[in-house]
Amino acid sequence: MQHFRRKTNTFAKLLSLLLLTMASIGLFGALVTAAPLITQGFDTTQNLSIGSIVSAVPGSQISVTSANLTNARSLIGVVIASNNAEVSLTSGINQVQVATSGINQVLVSNLNGTIKTGDEITASPISGVGMLVTDNAEVIGTAQGNFPNTTAQKQTIATSSGKQTVEIGDVAVLVSVGFYTKQPPKTLVPSAIQNLANAIAGKTVKTLPIILSAVIFFVTLIVVVAIVYSMIHGSIISVGRNPMAQSAIYRNVMQMSALVVAIVAVALFVIFMILTRLS
Repeated sequence: MQHFRRKTNTFAKLLSLLLLTMASIGLFGALVTAAPLITQGFDTTQNLSIGSIVSAVPGSQISVTSANLTNARSLIGVVIASNNAEVSLTSGINQVQVATSGINQVLVSNLNGTIKTGDEITASPISGVGMLVTDNAEVIGTAQGNFPNTTAQKQTIATSSGKQTVEIGDVAVLVSVGFYTKQPPKTLVPSAIQNLANAIAGKTVKTLPIILSAVIFFVTLIVVVAIVYSMIHGSIISVGRNPMAQSAIYRNVMQMSALVVAIVAVALFVIFMILTRLS
C-alpha cells in the first residue's frame, strides 16, 4: 500500500511539473506575440497609403518616398497607421509611421506573377506597391499569404509594353529588408561551364547547346592531339632515318600545324554558332 502511494505521489509531481512547463511555454509565446510594434517616423511630401512600400529619399536619413524600381535599393519598410504603432522612435508634424520589422499588411500586385506564402516581395513599377521577386533584387520581406486574394481589385496601368490589367490588394508580409539572390536552375551542366557559355553567348544558354558544344570541343581536342602526336613521332623517325631531309620535314610540320589551327578555328566557330543560335 505504501509502495502504491509513493508511485502515486511521484506521478502527481511529474504531472505538475509538466503542466507548469507547458504553462510557461504558453506564457512566453503570448509575450512574444504581444510584443509591441516598434516603428519610426519619417518625413514625407507624399500622401502615402497604409501598406505602401517606401524607400529613403536620396541624401536624407529622415525622409521617405514611395518605392518603385528606380529607388528599390533604398527600401526601408512599410507605412502603417499611426495608431497601430505602440512605440515610436521619433515624432513630427508631417510624418508617417514606417514599420521596419514584424508582420504587416503590404500593398502588392500580381504584375510579376501570383504570390504564394513564402515568396519574397520587392518593389514594382507601381509606386508603393510590391510584387513577386523573380531576379536578384532588394526585397521588403516574405509573404505570409497568397495573392490574389479577397482584397484584390483590378486596375489598368501603363507599362513599357502598353496598357496592362493587374490586380492590386494587400497581403500579410513578414517585413525584413534584405537582398534576394536568384538561385540558378539545377541542370546537368556544372555552374562554371554554364557561366562560361552564358558569357560567350551574352545570354542564358540552354543545356542541349552546351552539351553539343562540349562534344565538339572534346572531339576536336582528340583529333588535334592525335595529329600533333603523329606529326612529332613521324618527324623524329624521319630525321633518324634521313638527317638530310630536315627541310622537307620542316615543311611538313608547318603544313600540319596550319591544319591543326584550321581545325581548331572551325571547331570554335561552330561552338560559338551553336551557343548563340540554338539558345
